[in-house]
Amino acid sequence: MTMRLDARMTDITEAILGSYAQHGNLQHLEGGHLPSRESIWQVVEDLLRLLFPGFLETPGTGSADFVTVTAARVRSIGRRLAGEIEKGLRFRSVCSGDDCRARAEAATGDLLLAIPAIRDVLATDISAAYDGDPAAQSYEEIVLAYPGLQAIAVHRLGHVLYEADVPFVPRVMSEYAHSRTGIDIHPGATIGRHFFIDHGTGVVIGETCVIGDNVKIYQGVTLGARSFQHDERGRIVKGTKRHPDIDDSVTIYSGASILGPVRVGPGSVVGGNVWLTESVPPETRIVVRPPQTMHLDQVANDFQI
Repeated sequence: MTMRLDARMTDITEAILGSYAQHGNLQHLEGGHLPSRESIWQVVEDLLRLLFPGFLETPGTGSADFVTVTAARVRSIGRRLAGEIEKGLRFRSVCSGDDCRARAEAATGDLLLAIPAIRDVLATDISAAYDGDPAAQSYEEIVLAYPGLQAIAVHRLGHVLYEADVPFVPRVMSEYAHSRTGIDIHPGATIGRHFFIDHGTGVVIGETCVIGDNVKIYQGVTLGARSFQHDERGRIVKGTKRHPDIDDSVTIYSGASILGPVRVGPGSVVGGNVWLTESVPPETRIVVRPPQTMHLDQVANDFQI
């Protein structure tokens, strides 16, 4: 550091501290401890190892070792996850003292007990990917390489905690998957069995979205909100139904946006780049106008869809 820059350090520090005082909502220097994003992400990785043993690490040398490793991992996850959940409960002041710890341990135990059931559903998701993608060579390839499976696996874990009213942690878990896959699924979304996201990048699934069984969506799909209710002070009203319901056996192609509390009926197909804000009956195909074919020297009168 040069002398010229060093001489400015005091003024720079004072300016930054002044900003802290001015924008208190951008800091967390006092009050209760928030959950640690880094710790939660590490827990997510260990939970994925429970869901897919042997895929995310060097396999053990024998069944006895595997049993020991699994038992140790379950205990480690339980201890760390309960601690992060407890921080969130205390920060939100929804409990105090031993009650917070008991609630955190109960939510953690319920999630760990749900692992076998989550694996049962993920088996159908892997099958959906294999059946729905002609490029898929094996189930093992899907577990190792498909971002859609990783995103839905993390979602199915986080959704259990969301349903238990655990603050902070489910949302941080969803951002783990979002940062690695480009797929943004809110932990509040309800998603059925045999679900497949092909390619995946840019997919957004909102909090109050309900997706049935045997649904397939492609990259760039948004299942979002169209508008928001506001109270008398102009603030957004939270907790209302804002996102679509996608019924069984629906396919949604790339770039489609389905917005608001609408319903896409079972067996329907939503074409690429469709902008949809109304409900769709069962067994319906929604498409934009087909592209026009013309020679380069022809005059194009209409590029609208």
